[in-house]
Amino acid sequence: MELTFNNIISTEEELRAILGYPSEIVTRKTISYIDEHCKSFIENSPFITIATSDLHGNFDVSPKGDPAGFVKIMDDKTLAIPDRPGNAKADTLTNIIKNPYVGLIFLIPGIKETLRINGEAKIVTDESILELLSCDGKKPLFAIIVTVKEAFLHCAKCMIRSKLWKTYEENKARPVPILAKALVDHGKLDISVQELDDMIKNDEKTNLY
Repeated sequence: MELTFNNIISTEEELRAILGYPSEIVTRKTISYIDEHCKSFIENSPFITIATSDLHGNFDVSPKGDPAGFVKIMDDKTLAIPDRPGNAKADTLTNIIKNPYVGLIFLIPGIKETLRINGEAKIVTDESILELLSCDGKKPLFAIIVTVKEAFLHCAKCMIRSKLWKTYEENKARPVPILAKALVDHGKLDISVQELDDMIKNDEKTNLY
């Protein structure tokens, strides 16, 4: 039996009437290139997810992992991602051929924030790129090249709620700048890093649910 629902949100106006609108800090945090904060995050990340879609809106989200820094920064607008051996189903690759738009999430163990990047992708087999992406002396068959359109750090609340890194050594030195530092720099905000960090920590304590 098909489930029925009586209160379906079908317009953004209905959504915003309940949710409200993002703050200036949020609207100004998105940049269109890889800066030093994004670079640090990418170089320390051993795991990403990549979302793709075909022309009919059928989505796929695939995980990719390697030693930290396996995604290579070619320049401040371009990333190279190795496609390692798998089951040859190739959902990500076939989707990119049909529809180049992709979304990436970078994770670092023990770091509660994530880095999100949206852009356009292509599949290449240039020998120099495959060589650059080699691991343990083995080159990938393909490289996914992503042209960055949007990049932004995402807050920690989903990680706090899920306790994803709870068993991780909490006192381990943080390898990337704190979220507040990146937000102030990305949004060119007229607020100190300490003030914003205090706001973020308070939000994490008081506004998880």
